[in-house]
Amino acid sequence: MRVYAFCGVMEMEKTSYSVKQVAEMSGMSIRALHHFEELGLLQPQRLSNGYRAYSSQDIDRLQQILLYRACGMELKAIKQVLDDPAFNVATALTHHLEALTHERDRLDAMITTVQKTIWSIQGGTTMTDAEKFEGLKQEAVRANEKAYGAEARKRYGDKAIDEANKKLLAMDEAEWKSMNDLEQAIIEQLIVAQKTGDPTSEAAQRLANMHQTWIRMRWANNTYSKEAHLALAQGYLADQRFCDYYDSRAGEGATKFLVEALQNNI
Repeated sequence: MRVYAFCGVMEMEKTSYSVKQVAEMSGMSIRALHHFEELGLLQPQRLSNGYRAYSSQDIDRLQQILLYRACGMELKAIKQVLDDPAFNVATALTHHLEALTHERDRLDAMITTVQKTIWSIQGGTTMTDAEKFEGLKQEAVRANEKAYGAEARKRYGDKAIDEANKKLLAMDEAEWKSMNDLEQAIIEQLIVAQKTGDPTSEAAQRLANMHQTWIRMRWANNTYSKEAHLALAQGYLADQRFCDYYDSRAGEGATKFLVEALQNNI
């Protein structure tokens, strides 16, 4: 006999559940369940009286939806995954477990950093610069994952992104400072190069070389290629967040010029 667990509520398997029972089991609102139905994520049977009846299979699917949503996946993408004939529940759950384990390790590191900071403020202990730096790296990786992780993992795969994160976390303070200083220098060089109006100029060549060095510092070892770099650059133009980043710092059209400089010089 199967047992379902949602938010600490245990329910024995039966033929069907009402929308109210599913809401209680899952901790979701009835409105949210109706929204899932409108999106085609869940399709409960309709009884002769018009009431919804959720089967055991519907409960299984709802659990999978909630697992993916907890990973930060959008509902539209979840539907595509679950409706894919090649979808494998065991594989999906294995990936989810890996993501949860990674998140737990990240949170453990951040908790330790915050605790030590509090103790330092209260005079209980002194937090070393090295400990502060480790917390800074963890937070930077977390912020990057939150902002760009889903797209990056879809394009390059979990292994590539995990290795890149691992490389960043392994940096010492000098390497970390060098990477961030270079990022700022790229913006300054972009301003200079764009003024020439020529993406093949000497200033543009220097800009492309600096950007290539910066990418190699961030990407996992032996993963850099000219093709991947240019594909990333094209992604800059398609993503308003990157356009805003470069254009707000180096002037309107800076992102487009950067991409042209890379296309002509790497």
